[in-house]
Amino acid sequence: MNVNFSKLIMFLLILISLIASGCSETGKAPLRINDRPPIISKQDRSSYIHYPSLVPAKQKFKTKLTHNATIWDRLVSLYSLPPIENERIDRELNWYLQNPDALVALQQRAEPYLHLILDEIEAKDIPGELALLPVVESSFIPDAYSKSQASGLWQFIPATGRLFGLQQNSWYDGRRDVYASTKAATTYLKQLSETFDGDWLLALASYNFGKGNILKCIEKNEDLDLPADYWSLSLPEETFNYVPRLLAIAKLFANAEQYNIPLQHIPNKPYFEVVDIKAPLDLNKAAAMANIPLKEFLKLNPGFNRWCTAPEGPHRLLIPVQQAQFFKTNLAQLSYADRLNLNQYSKVSTDQLQNEAKAVVSANTKASARLRYYKVKAGESLLAVATRNHTTLKSIRQTNHLAGNTVRSGMRLAIPALKKSAYISPVAKAPGHKSGYTQTYVVKKGDTFWKIAQRFSVSTKNIADWNKITLKTDLVPGKRLTIKKLEPQLATALSTIRLVYYTVHKGDSLLQISRKFNVSVADLRESNANILTNGLRPGLKLKVLIDNSQPST
Repeated sequence: MNVNFSKLIMFLLILISLIASGCSETGKAPLRINDRPPIISKQDRSSYIHYPSLVPAKQKFKTKLTHNATIWDRLVSLYSLPPIENERIDRELNWYLQNPDALVALQQRAEPYLHLILDEIEAKDIPGELALLPVVESSFIPDAYSKSQASGLWQFIPATGRLFGLQQNSWYDGRRDVYASTKAATTYLKQLSETFDGDWLLALASYNFGKGNILKCIEKNEDLDLPADYWSLSLPEETFNYVPRLLAIAKLFANAEQYNIPLQHIPNKPYFEVVDIKAPLDLNKAAAMANIPLKEFLKLNPGFNRWCTAPEGPHRLLIPVQQAQFFKTNLAQLSYADRLNLNQYSKVSTDQLQNEAKAVVSANTKASARLRYYKVKAGESLLAVATRNHTTLKSIRQTNHLAGNTVRSGMRLAIPALKKSAYISPVAKAPGHKSGYTQTYVVKKGDTFWKIAQRFSVSTKNIADWNKITLKTDLVPGKRLTIKKLEPQLATALSTIRLVYYTVHKGDSLLQISRKFNVSVADLRESNANILTNGLRPGLKLKVLIDNSQPST
């Protein structure tokens, strides 16, 4: 009996050892990125399979972050979509894993924007995964532009952008405004989720394909008595891959260590500060005042189409946190007259020149009219200055971009005036004053309004107006035309214009070329009307009239 008992004990020990060994081998199975779940058949696509998510359980719920947390910690802590395993997600995930350079570039491009995006994600209480939607939409390129005319980080088309308050005019495109478009996109996504009763996958699909189109797809499936979830809908290829791509990139960043993907260290701190500049400001000058290269400056402020901020606003700039105080100090010392460089008004059309000059000068004059200036006396405090000028500490600090209440003797402060000041910007008269000098031009054989306009650096409309004719009037050889002399400042500006030829490349559009040389699409069309009859084609040589004083992009 003792022998049998000993054998029984030995058998149990061996069995326990084997069980323990088996557990140790299966508890940490190696991560295999090529493993795929079964492909879901069309007959049962709604029954997609759930697998244990690689996202740690503690990160599926919002947690309070420490001040040392990285932006990635904060991002993953805001995830709230349920973990999903699907062949379409795996396919997208594998592409990123096989292209690690793309992931490095994505992180670098995303760094300036993620903190703002996460602020809006939290404010609107939407899933943190959606902070990565610009990866799918624009690869975090702030001035990205698509064939469907979508633009910016969030790729708003013109109509939807206007619907959510994003202004679009010749001076400014709110779709490319990082600050405004992020607020608009998160608002739009929140509304879409409410339309689809909290189904974020359908909301995301409708962001890409349109709410009406997704509702039609759902209705079609319901009419056929088929499941109407995202995975079951018959969708265009782009939308078919759109949601899986977002879920794949979200999964990858949540499990970067397991996938052996190095994450760039990005502190969970604001990258930029929103600075109220009150009135139009030359962008080259703004970049210099912030002490950063113009190219980097425009990555934060890509919404402006021209050389200065828009006359009617928005009057704000995004400035890197490290340079913000330096910029505000320089801005406070800059008079309104010095914000602009009149030579920058040079465009091809004289009408356009005058309209631009008037718009910017008018906006600056209005802003300056609301201010007067006060020189701080010895021993005077900021409170004393505010009391003497019947205003508040807060208004003086905001107007002069002061970080505190410290002032020094001799400092020149802008004071919000109680009534309009008589101050007029020195450049205000430049575009509008009259000149009585005119000359006569005799029309020659082969002349057109366009050729004559280019000869005298004026617009075709001006020629017609000066001579009380229309642009359809025949220019008969020998006909005498009155040509007025340009205003001195505008003539100086136009003297910087030069003609260059640009060879069209595959994928170019007139809009892209216009942005490259900082000219208007209308001017490009007019300059090249004879060769654009069959459309824009690779190999065409376009004439481009550009201004030497304005850098091309």
